[in-house]
Amino acid sequence: MSATAANHDSRHPLFTALVLALVVAAMNIGLWWWGNLPHGPDDWHGQISGFSLSVFQRYQSPFKQDYPSDDEIAADLHLLSKYTGNVRTYTMQQNPQLYRLAQKEGLKVMAGAEIDKRLDNNEREIELLIAKARRYPETITRVIVGNEVLFRNDLTPEQMMAYLDRVRAALHQPVSIAEPEYIWLKYPELADHVDFITIHLFPFWNGIPRSDAIPAALGAYNEIQQRFPNKHIVVGEIGWPSNGDRHEYADPSVSNEAIFIRNWLNLAKQHHIEYYLLEAFDQPWKENLGEGRTGAYWGIFNADRQPKFPFTGPVTEDTAWPWKAIAASLLSLLPMIWFARRFSRFKLMGRLFFCMLIQLACGLLTWSATLPFNFYLSWVDWTMLVLLFPAQIAILSILLINGFEFTEVLWRRGWVRHAGMLRPDPPEKQPFVSIHLACYNEPPEMVIVTLDSLAALDYANFEVLVIDNNTKDPAVWQPVQEYCEKLGTRFRFFHLEPWPGYKAGALNFGLKETDPRADVVAVIDADYEVRADWLATLTGYFHDPKVAVVQCPQAHREFVHNTFRRMTAWEYDGFFRIGMHHRNERNAIIQHGTMTMVRRTALEGTGGWSEWTICEDAELGLRLMHAGYELVYVDELMGKGLTPADFKAYKSQRYRWAFGAMQILKGRWDWMTKKGPLSAGQRFHFLTGWFSWFADALHLIFTLMALFWTAGMVAYPQYFSLPMQLFLIPVIGFFFAKAIFGIVLYRARVPCSWYDTLMASLASMGLSHAIARGILHGLTREKTSFVVTAKSRRLGGSNFAAFAPVREEALMAIALLLCIVGMALGYGTRYIEGTLWMFILAAQSIPYVSAVVGAWIAHKAGDKAG
Repeated sequence: MSATAANHDSRHPLFTALVLALVVAAMNIGLWWWGNLPHGPDDWHGQISGFSLSVFQRYQSPFKQDYPSDDEIAADLHLLSKYTGNVRTYTMQQNPQLYRLAQKEGLKVMAGAEIDKRLDNNEREIELLIAKARRYPETITRVIVGNEVLFRNDLTPEQMMAYLDRVRAALHQPVSIAEPEYIWLKYPELADHVDFITIHLFPFWNGIPRSDAIPAALGAYNEIQQRFPNKHIVVGEIGWPSNGDRHEYADPSVSNEAIFIRNWLNLAKQHHIEYYLLEAFDQPWKENLGEGRTGAYWGIFNADRQPKFPFTGPVTEDTAWPWKAIAASLLSLLPMIWFARRFSRFKLMGRLFFCMLIQLACGLLTWSATLPFNFYLSWVDWTMLVLLFPAQIAILSILLINGFEFTEVLWRRGWVRHAGMLRPDPPEKQPFVSIHLACYNEPPEMVIVTLDSLAALDYANFEVLVIDNNTKDPAVWQPVQEYCEKLGTRFRFFHLEPWPGYKAGALNFGLKETDPRADVVAVIDADYEVRADWLATLTGYFHDPKVAVVQCPQAHREFVHNTFRRMTAWEYDGFFRIGMHHRNERNAIIQHGTMTMVRRTALEGTGGWSEWTICEDAELGLRLMHAGYELVYVDELMGKGLTPADFKAYKSQRYRWAFGAMQILKGRWDWMTKKGPLSAGQRFHFLTGWFSWFADALHLIFTLMALFWTAGMVAYPQYFSLPMQLFLIPVIGFFFAKAIFGIVLYRARVPCSWYDTLMASLASMGLSHAIARGILHGLTREKTSFVVTAKSRRLGGSNFAAFAPVREEALMAIALLLCIVGMALGYGTRYIEGTLWMFILAAQSIPYVSAVVGAWIAHKAGDKAG
């Protein structure tokens, strides 16, 4: 953007915001219009040859013994009489009054007897067929004995031919059996036992795309005509579904049904083909007949007896799209204007991008809320929808939160609250700093390295308190004590046993022992080597009385040649290069328990370190913000520690962080949700900052649900159907969006190679299960053990033992793999929903596979180090 445009933008932010919002809203309406472009098949004028007919109303079903009344059947027949003079039925025992009512409407009926493996029932059907045909000879003009009986292998051809001969001998009306065309070619002897041939043509079930369906149907018809030139041929069923599951290359939709039907009507008229369209009305109960969701949507009229499409003029897939598009645009308009105005400091492209993201979220909400009404959903489907719709809102919320971070990091004009190193003060102006180093069972040689780096600080006014709490073995803590004594009087050592409160308890003890001269308390972990200028270049920030904390990144060393330590080091780096800057813009950083300095009066005045949470550092930062203080983040590597020694330690640390985050969320809920000392930006970050971890918890819950549902689909497909695209598409979109956001931000902000970016992603994904458990346990439990993160390598074990820390992840990965195999064997790629579901199962397995791979890498890296 040019300087002139930028100046105009800053002078008129509301105008720019309004224009951006209107442009994006117009783009949204344009996309809805493009997705519903009208199609123009040839018009149809005139009567339809016939309809296959089932007269069950929307909520009726023969399975429930719930049948239509005379008035309902009469209304259906009256409606159809405006379009045709012929209908076809399939059973004689259901709705027997239909023939009497059809006679009143002047409709001709091709009556069918239901024939299957139930021989006694077949007798009743045939007897009723003969009786009704004799009673209504002017109405029942043809009869069908059996519908796709040989296709289902219910009976043998010989049995069917005996039934046909019997009915032909009893009636004057022409008699036939209805089968797909290939059955007639397979059993040509059937033709000698019928008066006319009835074929079913279903290019949809042959997986043929709609554009090739009419030639395919005509080709099948011509083949039968050539094989049986002396027989009259009737197409007993032909049609295309308007909704349901895709079958290979055949896609069900309203526009495809309209185009197929109208093209067929014109072609049949041209070739003088007699046919019955399948079917007159949608029949929701047919979802349970083995055809899946598609079985309910073959009607020319929907289940409410409204025509799905016109027979003349263009066809629109969704006639309600303008209202949905406008609703989505109106829903997003105010949020877009607010964002573009509030964050006018972002570059124009960034504001445009996030406005588009807001519009996308509102469009998906509108689509998700209205799409179910295109289906005939059972109570099970509605229950799933009610349960999953809030989850979709949560997914979109996480997407917007991640998108906001993405936008600010990539398209800021500059950081508002950037802080760097300061010119060192002269010794007489330096605040006195008390450095606290809490230890528990740490290797003495590692702690000594840290002490040496502290002793080398280029700073005059400081002390070091080493607080060892609850280390049992004197051989571990006594060497540290002895070394502190060698370093001089500014290094003081304390051994506490027993001592409550974990690290926070030790730090509170240290606070009481702090030199009265101390203005600042600094905290580092026992494995850190600090730079000599750490204190000198940063304590100057405390001359501002509003500043309570100066925080530096949690960085690492000695990882370059160790694959596991390297991938984890870069994974940690991502948050400090991206997330901390994002939060720092609103004075909402996460205080960490190392490389942090705190104003002593602020620390003591707000109650010291909280011992009720295992994340006392993050809780302190929030408490100081609540007290009105500023926290400063300096993205400078002033000290470096060691990464976790192995995958068990890595997981344990992240579990602790997640559990502690939930303790804080519960303990400080009122602070985050009610207006008070915390700013809106601080409340936003401390509420939504955990959403990515909530996504891990949701991932675990969804995975368990997916395993259960997939097992049901494989074992009991009659009860468990494929999930609708409504549930699948947003999940897949979220997966891709989150992956893209993460990788792009890493490439923009973290100074590592593509290889390191991908390995850091592997490490991050491998923590998903540990985070999920931490979140769920933190929400449901009050306390957990504080497990110190092991930084030194433990003794290696067998290759099999490498996977002990990831037993649960391995089991989840195996279960998901078995589900994918089961889906592939049971469903293949016949349905797009089945393919999408297998993709989701594969995507769900990535965190678990990543954990297994991460554990193996850690094991092999440990072997090499050993």
